[in-house]
Amino acid sequence: MSIHSVKRSQCHLAWDNSIPPVIRIESGETITFDCLDASNGQVTPTSAAASLSTLDIATLDQVNGPVYLEGAFPGDTLMVEVLDIKTAEWGWTAILPGFGLLADEFPEPALKVWDLRDACKADSGQGFAWFDKDKGIKIPVRPFAGEMGVAPGEKGKFSTIPPYKTGGNIDTKHLSKGATLFLPIEVEGALFSIGDGHAAQGDGEVCGTAIETPIQATVRLTVLKDKQYVKTPHFSTRDQPDDSGGYYCTTGVAPAFTNMLFQTALFSALFGLVAGAAQDVWAPPITSPTAASVWPIGSAQNVTWDASHPPSEVTNPIGTLVLSKGGVLDIAHPLASGFPLTAGSIEVQVPTVVPADDYAVVLIGDSGNASPEFKIIL
Repeated sequence: MSIHSVKRSQCHLAWDNSIPPVIRIESGETITFDCLDASNGQVTPTSAAASLSTLDIATLDQVNGPVYLEGAFPGDTLMVEVLDIKTAEWGWTAILPGFGLLADEFPEPALKVWDLRDACKADSGQGFAWFDKDKGIKIPVRPFAGEMGVAPGEKGKFSTIPPYKTGGNIDTKHLSKGATLFLPIEVEGALFSIGDGHAAQGDGEVCGTAIETPIQATVRLTVLKDKQYVKTPHFSTRDQPDDSGGYYCTTGVAPAFTNMLFQTALFSALFGLVAGAAQDVWAPPITSPTAASVWPIGSAQNVTWDASHPPSEVTNPIGTLVLSKGGVLDIAHPLASGFPLTAGSIEVQVPTVVPADDYAVVLIGDSGNASPEFKIIL
């Protein structure tokens, strides 16, 4: 039985170190979070694909918390032991127009509601999600929380949509029951939050979603003083029974971008340390716009990036530039596309959007990078 709990209503929509904690606990204590699905309750077991067009994007990917850890200070590490993840009796997977890697292949919205009742009756991490019982189509469930993180040291509101060096939307299927996550602490109290329940997921959300589901997640939170080398999320799966020998993983976060490039280091009882092969990835940093930039709607603006040090082989040398608001990319309406990444600059027309100060431009090609958030005005 968990000592502490966080309710569904105790959630927030940005990583922000000014958000007051909903609870304070001691290091080493256990806490259970009752989390809605990533739609924040907008998708239900009776929803149809047509309802996806009315989703309030601004309320997606909420996280529950934050939790204040006594004795946690910047430079420490938070150890998150995943003790249990229980799903609801249903889940959903959707294709949203203009979102995900399959956007070009599937321009129309699609929604599948899954039956998870068998999984609920089994132990956590067991059972199946049924796609079609009549045809016998099912997949094994492995529940986990797609979002786990602590507050960033930098002031301001940061979207819950992407991952960061302090965690966030890391969407790592290995963080199921028995896994241990390590997060670098940047603020006093750590301010841990969790959410985005998944019943199952492949190696990423290719269509933009996993099997999304409400969850009850039980974790033990412990402050460590001897892991100063943890600068990005690390995790271990040694305690999972289906992983022979288990493994320990490090993650890398590009300096200005919020996508994670996972580089896995496997620890095996038989073979010792096995390092993953290095990848030839180019993420040229954007030099303009900056945090001080102000773009009037309808104006022409020059976006620039440092193209001076490309790798010897660029897998995809053709770039696409998209606008992001609050961490949500407008993939369907690129600012520019089809230009060489080696160009270093391109002129764009500022589209008609809602004026705000949380816009960024994202350069996509061989890899990706994003500018700091800046302001668009009338």
